[in-house]
Amino acid sequence: MTTRSDIEALIARVALRDRGAFGALYDATSGKLLAICLSVLKDREEAEDTLQEVFLRIWNKADRYAVTGHSPMTWLITLARNIAIDRLRARQRSQSGQDRTETDTLPDSRPGPEASTIAASESQRIVNCLDELPDQRASAVRGAYLEGASYADLAAKFDVPLNTMRTWLRRSLQSLRECMSR
Repeated sequence: MTTRSDIEALIARVALRDRGAFGALYDATSGKLLAICLSVLKDREEAEDTLQEVFLRIWNKADRYAVTGHSPMTWLITLARNIAIDRLRARQRSQSGQDRTETDTLPDSRPGPEASTIAASESQRIVNCLDELPDQRASAVRGAYLEGASYADLAAKFDVPLNTMRTWLRRSLQSLRECMSR
């Protein structure tokens, strides 16, 4: 697996237009970034198109990544999420037949009361479902999917083989899916 410092080094080399590093960065991160795009867009084909746009943006803006002590995966995930959200908004505008108007220039980014209530309820459901998992597995899920930790980092942290960590995460996600569907 690729470590945090490996990803930082790859991003630095991509900033220097190293195609080999770009390919290695794609191989190391595309699966997770595709999952982010897919979770926002709910459409595989559009998520794959968005992933391509994400990597074009990475190629063009890698020199803007600054090592700040935060995970490079956080930067990549944020980039993927923002591009996917932009695509989702564009899709929603085109489906509703709206063109760009003056109201689009100053959008209210705050969720409405109904959305806030639903988000709070869903958030509590996720927390409750995470609490049903064994402590180490819940911590591993948080590390992988909320903090951007690699499977290798998590395997080292919990002192388990890499394939065991993959199994933990896969089974934990299955348990979470079952819990959320109740």
